[in-house]
Amino acid sequence: MERLKRVVSEIAYTKDLTKLSLAHRSVIPLLSAASSFYSLSLSMRHQLYLLGIFRKNRLPVPVISVGNLTWGGNGKTPMVYIREEKHSSNSLQLKHGSGEPQGSFRWGVIWVIASTMAPLVQHLRHFQLSATGYAGGDEARMLARHLLGTSAKIGIGADRAMTASRFLERYGYVDPCSNGFLKNLLSEKKVQTDVSSNKIGAAILDDGMQEGRRGRKERKKIAGNEMKMLSVTGQHIGLSRDLEIVMVNALRPWGNNQLLPLGPLREPLHALVRADIVVVHHADLVSEQYLIKLKLWIQEMKETLPVFFSRMAPSHFLTIQDIHMEMPLSAVENRILLCVSAIGSPDAFVKCIEKLGPVHVDELRYSDHYSFQTKDIVTMKKRLEQLQHHFGSRPVVVVTEKDYDRDHDIFVRLHPFDVLVLCSRLKFMPCHGSSEESFKELVKQLLDG
Repeated sequence: MERLKRVVSEIAYTKDLTKLSLAHRSVIPLLSAASSFYSLSLSMRHQLYLLGIFRKNRLPVPVISVGNLTWGGNGKTPMVYIREEKHSSNSLQLKHGSGEPQGSFRWGVIWVIASTMAPLVQHLRHFQLSATGYAGGDEARMLARHLLGTSAKIGIGADRAMTASRFLERYGYVDPCSNGFLKNLLSEKKVQTDVSSNKIGAAILDDGMQEGRRGRKERKKIAGNEMKMLSVTGQHIGLSRDLEIVMVNALRPWGNNQLLPLGPLREPLHALVRADIVVVHHADLVSEQYLIKLKLWIQEMKETLPVFFSRMAPSHFLTIQDIHMEMPLSAVENRILLCVSAIGSPDAFVKCIEKLGPVHVDELRYSDHYSFQTKDIVTMKKRLEQLQHHFGSRPVVVVTEKDYDRDHDIFVRLHPFDVLVLCSRLKFMPCHGSSEESFKELVKQLLDG
């Protein structure tokens, strides 16, 4: 299965299919047929929404979707949380019912959440957190670790509306039409408030784009009514969004421009017209000329579409032996490294590591969300021993947070080799007139519209 995933991925990101091997080309007819069926199902689904057979459920709080048109590596999960360092001067002192401080953070609807409002982060996967691998929710585990000690709540379920309504009924919600709601929601000023109420101020969806958007007037109408449990069934019934943010991987935006599974596209490229904001991720790893070209191409789809640029900024390493011990980025200078990853954009990970000054960087790549097995540990150890023999010094293994959170225990088996976890955060790049400040201001305007 892992080999098949690699073949499909290679086909998806090869624009000239004639350059593929005969073995790869032999599966293209099957993938093409499946892609046509997928395209037909998307079209039918769209029509069912237009006809009102599939209905969009609406929540009484702002709903922000952080989505993408292609699979993996677009920066969706890092975009969901933007974490400030603890005890910063503009942090929020979050308290729970006991009144004991649970840590100082800045949170928001994508950016900052006032301490009187708790965001509901919906991670839409079919899994339980107790499992491992793709079905074990590596991204949800990572979110849970980053959001630990805050008032944020993570809802997991295929039925978005039902999951959200259960949280809203349990914790209540803040009326988005109340005075100063958006000002507090996006404010960076220090606010100290007891959040024992734990009311939800916004819902953030980690998913792809969908039809349907509403304005603040419509949300006001909903908020004025009593919140009731939504009686919905079926995973095709979704939630209306107030804001659609689409993440694009600058290293490989659209692949071969084909729909799944022949290509990486979850939806046709013209779906970008439904986006409110596009964020080009890993923008620091491509040329300025390419960024200009990519921005122009995106705005050909929708001339007024705002485009922002972001990067993953490494901050420190964690050690497998003591996950609470932080190590500086200089820990890998002049070292021999083996990068092990099962993520959507391994190129970005390796390029980031190469900038930290190691003597040599080797790598082992696996498909996104892959669950490491004992045989993989054997492969890793064999490669590490080869590197040690060649360079005369013990190499270090470097993994991503996502790989660590998927199954942190398995990396302990690499002893006596050290394993470091690279910790990074998403940062906006001042580029082509866009900036972090202009992004936050635009979010406020769109939610207030």
